[in-house]
Amino acid sequence: MTDAQNDDVLCKKVPPLLSSFIDTFVDFTVSGGLFLLPPPPPNPNPQTHYPTPNRLIAIGDLHGDLEKSKEALRLAGLIDAADRWSGGEATVVQIGDVLDRGGDELKILYLLEKLKREALKCGGKLITLNGNHEIMNVEGDFRYVTRGGLEEFKVWADWYSVGDRMKALCSGLLDKRKEDIFKGIPFSFPGVRNEFYDAFKARIAALRPDGPIARRFLSDNVTVLVVGDSVFVHGGLLAQHVEEYGLQRINDEVRDWINGLKGRYSPNYCRGRDAVVWLRKFSDEEEKKCDCSALEHVLATIPGAKRMIMGHTIQEMGINGICDNKAIRIDVGMSKGCTNGLPEVLEINRNSNELRILTSNTLYRKDAQNSYYDAYRKEGLGLMVPEQGPKQVEVKA
Repeated sequence: MTDAQNDDVLCKKVPPLLSSFIDTFVDFTVSGGLFLLPPPPPNPNPQTHYPTPNRLIAIGDLHGDLEKSKEALRLAGLIDAADRWSGGEATVVQIGDVLDRGGDELKILYLLEKLKREALKCGGKLITLNGNHEIMNVEGDFRYVTRGGLEEFKVWADWYSVGDRMKALCSGLLDKRKEDIFKGIPFSFPGVRNEFYDAFKARIAALRPDGPIARRFLSDNVTVLVVGDSVFVHGGLLAQHVEEYGLQRINDEVRDWINGLKGRYSPNYCRGRDAVVWLRKFSDEEEKKCDCSALEHVLATIPGAKRMIMGHTIQEMGINGICDNKAIRIDVGMSKGCTNGLPEVLEINRNSNELRILTSNTLYRKDAQNSYYDAYRKEGLGLMVPEQGPKQVEVKA
Protein backbone atom coordinates (compact mmCIF):
# COMPACT_ATOMS: atom_id res chain seq x y z
CA MET A 1 0.00 0.00 0.00
CA THR A 2 1.40 3.41 -0.97
CA ASP A 3 1.78 6.36 1.38
CA ALA A 4 -1.09 8.10 -0.42
CA GLN A 5 -3.33 5.06 0.11
CA ASN A 6 -2.34 4.95 3.77
CA ASP A 7 -3.31 8.63 4.10
CA ASP A 8 -6.68 7.94 2.47
CA VAL A 9 -7.37 5.09 4.87
CA LEU A 10 -6.35 7.26 7.82
CA CYS A 11 -8.56 10.14 6.68
CA LYS A 12 -11.55 7.84 6.30
CA LYS A 13 -11.14 6.85 9.93
CA VAL A 14 -10.82 10.44 11.15
CA PRO A 15 -13.98 11.60 12.95
CA PRO A 16 -15.96 14.19 10.98
CA LEU A 17 -15.59 16.58 13.92
CA LEU A 18 -11.87 17.02 13.22
CA SER A 19 -12.40 20.18 11.16
CA SER A 20 -14.57 21.67 13.90
CA PHE A 21 -12.00 20.72 16.53
CA ILE A 22 -9.24 22.49 14.58
CA ASP A 23 -11.38 25.62 14.20
CA THR A 24 -12.17 25.60 17.92
CA PHE A 25 -8.48 25.20 18.75
CA VAL A 26 -7.55 28.18 16.56
CA ASP A 27 -10.40 30.28 17.99
CA PHE A 28 -9.39 29.47 21.56
CA THR A 29 -5.79 30.46 20.88
CA VAL A 30 -6.51 33.70 19.03
CA SER A 31 -9.40 34.91 21.21
CA GLY A 32 -7.49 34.71 24.47
CA GLY A 33 -9.18 31.54 25.69
CA LEU A 34 -12.84 31.81 24.66
CA PHE A 35 -15.10 28.92 23.80
CA LEU A 36 -18.01 29.86 21.52
CA LEU A 37 -21.38 28.17 21.53
CA PRO A 38 -22.39 26.59 18.21
CA PRO A 39 -23.55 29.29 15.78
CA PRO A 40 -27.25 29.72 15.07
CA PRO A 41 -28.59 28.75 11.65
CA PRO A 42 -27.52 31.28 9.00
CA ASN A 43 -30.02 34.04 8.33
CA PRO A 44 -29.97 35.06 4.65
CA ASN A 45 -32.03 38.19 5.38
CA PRO A 46 -30.95 39.79 8.68
CA GLN A 47 -33.43 42.27 10.09
CA THR A 48 -33.22 46.04 9.82
CA HIS A 49 -36.28 46.74 12.01
CA TYR A 50 -36.94 45.31 15.47
CA PRO A 51 -39.86 45.89 17.85
CA THR A 52 -39.41 47.82 21.08
CA PRO A 53 -37.76 45.58 23.71
CA ASN A 54 -38.35 45.89 27.43
CA ARG A 55 -34.77 47.03 27.87
CA LEU A 56 -32.55 48.56 25.19
CA ILE A 57 -28.86 49.30 25.72
CA ALA A 58 -26.64 51.29 23.33
CA ILE A 59 -22.83 51.13 23.52
CA GLY A 60 -20.51 53.49 21.68
CA ASP A 61 -17.18 53.10 19.88
CA LEU A 62 -14.81 50.50 21.40
CA HIS A 63 -11.66 50.91 19.26
CA GLY A 64 -9.56 47.92 20.20
CA ASP A 65 -9.74 48.33 23.99
CA LEU A 66 -10.93 45.03 25.48
CA GLU A 67 -10.77 46.17 29.09
CA LYS A 68 -12.94 49.24 28.50
CA SER A 69 -15.32 47.18 26.36
CA LYS A 70 -15.90 44.83 29.27
CA GLU A 71 -16.36 47.76 31.64
CA ALA A 72 -19.07 49.17 29.39
CA LEU A 73 -20.84 45.80 29.24
CA ARG A 74 -20.67 45.44 33.03
CA LEU A 75 -22.07 48.92 33.58
CA ALA A 76 -25.34 47.68 32.14
CA GLY A 77 -25.16 44.29 33.88
CA LEU A 78 -24.73 42.52 30.54
CA ILE A 79 -21.83 40.25 31.54
CA ASP A 80 -20.84 38.60 34.80
CA ALA A 81 -17.42 38.30 36.41
CA ALA A 82 -16.56 35.43 34.03
CA ASP A 83 -17.58 37.49 30.97
CA ARG A 84 -20.69 35.39 30.36
CA TRP A 85 -23.93 36.96 29.16
CA SER A 86 -26.05 38.10 32.11
CA GLY A 87 -28.30 40.56 30.31
CA GLY A 88 -31.32 38.28 30.10
CA GLU A 89 -33.73 39.39 27.38
CA ALA A 90 -32.17 42.81 26.86
CA THR A 91 -31.47 44.08 23.35
CA VAL A 92 -27.99 45.61 23.00
CA VAL A 93 -26.72 47.70 20.10
CA GLN A 94 -23.01 48.35 19.64
CA ILE A 95 -22.69 51.35 17.34
CA GLY A 96 -19.57 50.24 15.42
CA ASP A 97 -15.85 51.11 15.38
CA VAL A 98 -14.50 48.03 17.11
CA LEU A 99 -11.46 48.21 14.84
CA ASP A 100 -8.35 50.47 14.93
CA ARG A 101 -6.65 52.56 17.62
CA GLY A 102 -6.03 49.55 19.92
CA GLY A 103 -4.46 46.12 20.06
CA ASP A 104 -7.44 43.97 21.12
CA GLU A 105 -9.56 44.20 17.98
CA LEU A 106 -9.87 40.46 17.35
CA LYS A 107 -10.42 39.70 21.02
CA ILE A 108 -13.34 42.13 21.08
CA LEU A 109 -14.81 40.64 17.89
CA TYR A 110 -14.62 37.18 19.43
CA LEU A 111 -16.13 38.39 22.71
CA LEU A 112 -19.04 40.07 20.94
CA GLU A 113 -19.66 36.96 18.83
CA LYS A 114 -19.62 34.80 21.96
CA LEU A 115 -22.10 37.12 23.70
CA LYS A 116 -24.38 37.20 20.65
CA ARG A 117 -24.77 33.44 20.83
CA GLU A 118 -25.22 33.40 24.61
CA ALA A 119 -27.76 36.23 24.48
CA LEU A 120 -29.80 34.37 21.87
CA LYS A 121 -30.15 31.38 24.19
CA CYS A 122 -31.53 33.71 26.89
CA GLY A 123 -33.97 35.51 24.63
CA GLY A 124 -31.75 38.58 24.31
CA LYS A 125 -30.02 40.18 21.34
CA LEU A 126 -26.65 41.78 20.69
CA ILE A 127 -26.61 43.65 17.39
CA THR A 128 -23.42 45.18 16.00
CA LEU A 129 -23.13 47.97 13.45
CA ASN A 130 -20.50 48.89 10.91
CA GLY A 131 -18.59 52.04 11.70
CA ASN A 132 -16.33 53.99 9.40
CA HIS A 133 -13.32 52.04 10.70
CA GLU A 134 -14.87 48.71 9.73
CA ILE A 135 -15.49 50.10 6.24
CA MET A 136 -11.95 51.50 6.03
CA ASN A 137 -10.33 48.23 7.03
CA VAL A 138 -12.32 46.12 4.59
CA GLU A 139 -11.18 48.57 1.91
CA GLY A 140 -7.57 48.13 3.07
CA ASP A 141 -7.22 51.57 4.67
CA PHE A 142 -5.05 50.98 7.74
CA ARG A 143 -4.18 54.58 8.65
CA TYR A 144 -5.36 54.13 12.25
CA VAL A 145 -4.05 50.65 12.99
CA THR A 146 -1.64 50.28 15.92
CA ARG A 147 1.46 48.16 16.31
CA GLY A 148 -0.53 45.94 18.68
CA GLY A 149 -3.32 45.63 16.14
CA LEU A 150 -0.90 44.53 13.44
CA GLU A 151 0.69 41.97 15.74
CA GLU A 152 -2.70 40.55 16.75
CA PHE A 153 -3.61 39.90 13.12
CA LYS A 154 -0.18 38.41 12.38
CA VAL A 155 -0.69 35.94 15.24
CA TRP A 156 -4.16 35.13 13.87
CA ALA A 157 -2.74 34.44 10.40
CA ASP A 158 -0.03 32.17 11.84
CA TRP A 159 -2.56 30.04 13.73
CA TYR A 160 -5.08 30.11 10.89
CA SER A 161 -2.40 28.77 8.54
CA VAL A 162 -1.49 26.05 11.05
CA GLY A 163 -5.14 25.02 11.13
CA ASP A 164 -5.30 24.92 7.34
CA ARG A 165 -2.17 22.77 7.16
CA MET A 166 -3.73 20.34 9.62
CA LYS A 167 -6.91 20.15 7.55
CA ALA A 168 -4.93 19.73 4.33
CA LEU A 169 -3.61 16.40 5.63
CA CYS A 170 -7.01 14.96 4.75
CA SER A 171 -8.65 15.77 1.43
CA GLY A 172 -12.06 17.32 1.73
CA LEU A 173 -11.51 18.98 5.11
CA LEU A 174 -10.12 22.22 3.70
CA ASP A 175 -12.57 24.70 2.19
CA LYS A 176 -11.29 25.33 -1.35
CA ARG A 177 -11.90 29.08 -1.17
CA LYS A 178 -9.70 29.28 1.95
CA GLU A 179 -6.73 27.31 0.65
CA ASP A 180 -4.60 30.43 0.12
CA ILE A 181 -5.82 33.41 2.11
CA PHE A 182 -2.87 35.48 0.83
CA LYS A 183 -3.68 35.03 -2.85
CA GLY A 184 -3.28 38.29 -4.77
CA ILE A 185 -1.71 40.20 -1.87
CA PRO A 186 1.66 41.88 -2.68
CA PHE A 187 4.82 40.99 -0.79
CA SER A 188 5.79 44.59 -0.05
CA PHE A 189 3.97 47.86 0.61
CA PRO A 190 5.28 51.33 -0.29
CA GLY A 191 5.69 53.51 2.78
CA VAL A 192 5.47 50.56 5.19
CA ARG A 193 8.53 49.41 7.13
CA ASN A 194 9.78 45.97 6.20
CA GLU A 195 9.19 44.58 9.68
CA PHE A 196 5.43 45.10 9.24
CA TYR A 197 5.04 43.48 5.82
CA ASP A 198 3.83 40.13 7.19
CA ALA A 199 1.38 41.83 9.55
CA PHE A 200 0.01 43.99 6.72
CA LYS A 201 -0.47 40.90 4.56
CA ALA A 202 -2.28 39.18 7.42
CA ARG A 203 -4.60 42.13 8.03
CA ILE A 204 -5.44 42.47 4.35
CA ALA A 205 -6.09 38.72 4.06
CA ALA A 206 -8.34 38.75 7.12
CA LEU A 207 -10.39 41.86 6.42
CA ARG A 208 -10.65 42.30 2.66
CA PRO A 209 -14.03 41.49 1.06
CA ASP A 210 -14.72 37.78 1.67
CA GLY A 211 -11.68 37.55 3.96
CA PRO A 212 -12.07 35.07 6.83
CA ILE A 213 -12.48 37.70 9.57
CA ALA A 214 -14.62 40.04 7.47
CA ARG A 215 -16.90 37.21 6.39
CA ARG A 216 -17.19 35.72 9.86
CA PHE A 217 -17.48 38.78 12.11
CA LEU A 218 -18.44 41.77 9.97
CA SER A 219 -20.78 40.41 7.29
CA ASP A 220 -23.64 40.03 9.79
CA ASN A 221 -23.27 43.62 10.97
CA VAL A 222 -25.94 46.08 9.99
CA THR A 223 -25.13 49.60 8.82
CA VAL A 224 -28.44 51.18 9.80
CA LEU A 225 -30.92 49.85 12.34
CA VAL A 226 -34.32 50.69 13.77
CA VAL A 227 -35.30 49.36 17.20
CA GLY A 228 -38.72 50.55 18.26
CA ASP A 229 -38.69 54.33 17.85
CA SER A 230 -34.87 54.64 17.85
CA VAL A 231 -32.74 54.80 14.69
CA PHE A 232 -29.13 53.64 15.07
CA VAL A 233 -26.33 54.60 12.69
CA HIS A 234 -22.63 55.15 13.24
CA GLY A 235 -22.25 58.61 11.69
CA GLY A 236 -25.72 59.82 10.75
CA LEU A 237 -28.52 59.54 8.22
CA LEU A 238 -29.74 62.14 5.79
CA ALA A 239 -33.15 62.16 4.14
CA GLN A 240 -31.47 61.43 0.81
CA HIS A 241 -30.06 58.17 2.19
CA VAL A 242 -33.52 56.99 3.16
CA GLU A 243 -35.32 58.27 0.08
CA GLU A 244 -32.77 57.22 -2.56
CA TYR A 245 -31.68 53.88 -1.11
CA GLY A 246 -33.82 52.78 1.82
CA LEU A 247 -32.49 51.23 5.01
CA GLN A 248 -32.84 47.60 3.97
CA ARG A 249 -31.03 48.18 0.69
CA ILE A 250 -28.15 49.89 2.50
CA ASN A 251 -27.75 46.91 4.81
CA ASP A 252 -28.06 44.36 2.00
CA GLU A 253 -25.55 46.08 -0.27
CA VAL A 254 -22.93 46.61 2.43
CA ARG A 255 -23.32 42.99 3.50
CA ASP A 256 -22.89 41.79 -0.08
CA TRP A 257 -19.79 43.95 -0.44
CA ILE A 258 -18.20 42.55 2.73
CA ASN A 259 -18.97 39.04 1.46
CA GLY A 260 -17.01 39.74 -1.70
CA LEU A 261 -19.93 40.16 -4.11
CA LYS A 262 -19.54 43.87 -4.92
CA GLY A 263 -15.90 44.57 -5.75
CA ARG A 264 -13.15 46.18 -3.72
CA TYR A 265 -14.76 49.43 -2.58
CA SER A 266 -17.81 50.09 -0.43
CA PRO A 267 -21.00 51.68 -1.80
CA ASN A 268 -20.96 55.45 -2.33
CA TYR A 269 -23.12 56.14 0.73
CA CYS A 270 -20.32 54.70 2.90
CA ARG A 271 -17.67 57.08 1.52
CA GLY A 272 -17.27 60.84 1.86
CA ARG A 273 -18.20 63.41 4.49
CA ASP A 274 -21.96 62.86 4.07
CA ALA A 275 -21.70 59.06 4.26
CA VAL A 276 -23.78 57.16 6.79
CA VAL A 277 -20.62 56.12 8.66
CA TRP A 278 -18.80 59.49 8.36
CA LEU A 279 -21.49 62.17 8.82
CA ARG A 280 -21.02 64.65 11.70
CA LYS A 281 -23.95 66.97 10.96
CA PHE A 282 -25.74 65.96 14.16
CA SER A 283 -22.81 65.18 16.46
CA ASP A 284 -20.98 68.45 17.09
CA GLU A 285 -20.91 69.14 20.82
CA GLU A 286 -22.20 72.68 20.23
CA GLU A 287 -25.90 72.43 19.49
CA LYS A 288 -25.86 75.58 17.35
CA LYS A 289 -23.64 73.70 14.86
CA CYS A 290 -26.11 70.84 14.55
CA ASP A 291 -28.81 70.92 11.89
CA CYS A 292 -31.93 70.10 13.90
CA SER A 293 -34.18 70.85 10.93
CA ALA A 294 -32.39 68.28 8.75
CA LEU A 295 -32.60 65.80 11.62
CA GLU A 296 -36.36 66.24 11.94
CA HIS A 297 -36.68 65.80 8.18
CA VAL A 298 -34.84 62.47 8.11
CA LEU A 299 -36.73 61.14 11.15
CA ALA A 300 -39.98 62.02 9.40
CA THR A 301 -38.99 59.71 6.51
CA ILE A 302 -38.77 56.70 8.87
CA PRO A 303 -42.19 55.68 10.23
CA GLY A 304 -42.38 55.88 14.02
CA ALA A 305 -38.83 57.21 14.50
CA LYS A 306 -38.39 59.64 17.40
CA ARG A 307 -34.62 59.84 17.74
CA MET A 308 -31.32 59.03 16.06
CA ILE A 309 -28.58 57.41 18.15
CA MET A 310 -25.05 57.70 16.77
CA GLY A 311 -21.37 57.32 17.61
CA HIS A 312 -18.31 58.41 15.58
CA THR A 313 -17.71 61.82 17.19
CA ILE A 314 -16.23 61.83 20.69
CA GLN A 315 -18.36 63.64 23.26
CA GLU A 316 -16.06 64.94 25.98
CA MET A 317 -19.06 65.79 28.14
CA GLY A 318 -20.23 62.18 27.95
CA ILE A 319 -23.39 60.80 26.37
CA ASN A 320 -25.76 63.68 25.59
CA GLY A 321 -28.81 64.70 23.63
CA ILE A 322 -29.61 67.73 21.47
CA CYS A 323 -32.47 68.93 19.28
CA ASP A 324 -34.98 68.06 22.03
CA ASN A 325 -33.22 64.71 22.45
CA LYS A 326 -33.89 63.74 18.85
CA ALA A 327 -30.11 63.28 18.43
CA ILE A 328 -28.35 61.15 21.03
CA ARG A 329 -24.53 60.95 20.81
CA ILE A 330 -22.95 57.98 22.60
CA ASP A 331 -19.25 57.92 21.61
CA VAL A 332 -17.42 58.86 24.83
CA GLY A 333 -13.92 58.05 23.51
CA MET A 334 -13.55 55.28 26.08
CA SER A 335 -10.66 53.51 24.34
CA LYS A 336 -7.16 54.29 25.55
CA GLY A 337 -6.39 54.82 21.86
CA CYS A 338 -8.84 57.75 21.84
CA THR A 339 -9.28 59.96 24.91
CA ASN A 340 -9.37 57.16 27.52
CA GLY A 341 -12.79 58.40 28.56
CA LEU A 342 -14.87 56.84 31.30
CA PRO A 343 -17.25 54.20 29.92
CA GLU A 344 -20.90 55.20 29.65
CA VAL A 345 -23.83 53.45 28.02
CA LEU A 346 -27.37 54.48 27.14
CA GLU A 347 -30.39 52.65 28.55
CA ILE A 348 -33.98 52.92 27.32
CA ASN A 349 -36.70 51.19 29.34
CA ARG A 350 -39.95 50.35 27.61
CA ASN A 351 -42.20 50.64 30.67
CA SER A 352 -41.11 54.15 31.60
CA ASN A 353 -40.00 55.24 28.11
CA GLU A 354 -37.11 56.82 29.96
CA LEU A 355 -33.63 57.42 28.55
CA ARG A 356 -30.89 57.06 31.14
CA ILE A 357 -27.13 57.18 31.10
CA LEU A 358 -25.25 54.49 32.98
CA THR A 359 -21.86 55.85 33.92
CA SER A 360 -18.74 54.67 35.71
CA ASN A 361 -18.16 58.21 36.96
CA THR A 362 -18.56 57.54 40.67
CA LEU A 363 -18.21 61.24 41.55
CA TYR A 364 -21.72 61.64 40.18
CA ARG A 365 -23.15 58.70 42.13
CA LYS A 366 -26.50 59.43 43.73
CA ASP A 367 -27.79 56.08 44.88
CA ALA A 368 -25.29 53.23 45.07
CA GLN A 369 -28.05 50.83 46.05
CA ASN A 370 -29.53 51.12 42.58
CA SER A 371 -26.25 50.93 40.70
CA TYR A 372 -24.58 48.33 38.53
CA TYR A 373 -21.01 47.58 39.58
CA ASP A 374 -20.53 50.91 41.39
CA ALA A 375 -22.13 52.87 38.60
CA TYR A 376 -25.22 55.00 38.91
CA ARG A 377 -27.84 56.14 36.47
CA LYS A 378 -27.99 59.84 35.62
CA GLU A 379 -31.71 60.43 35.32
CA GLY A 380 -32.84 61.87 32.02
CA LEU A 381 -30.89 63.27 29.12
CA GLY A 382 -31.99 66.73 30.14
CA LEU A 383 -29.02 66.76 32.51
CA MET A 384 -26.66 66.17 29.64
CA VAL A 385 -27.41 68.97 27.19
CA PRO A 386 -24.37 70.90 25.93
CA GLU A 387 -24.84 73.94 28.15
CA GLN A 388 -24.15 71.68 31.14
CA GLY A 389 -21.18 70.05 29.44
CA PRO A 390 -18.40 71.90 31.30
CA LYS A 391 -19.53 70.41 34.58
CA GLN A 392 -19.16 66.88 33.25
CA VAL A 393 -15.78 67.53 31.68
CA GLU A 394 -14.54 68.85 34.99
CA VAL A 395 -15.63 65.70 36.82
CA LYS A 396 -14.03 63.52 34.18
CA ALA A 397 -10.73 65.30 34.68
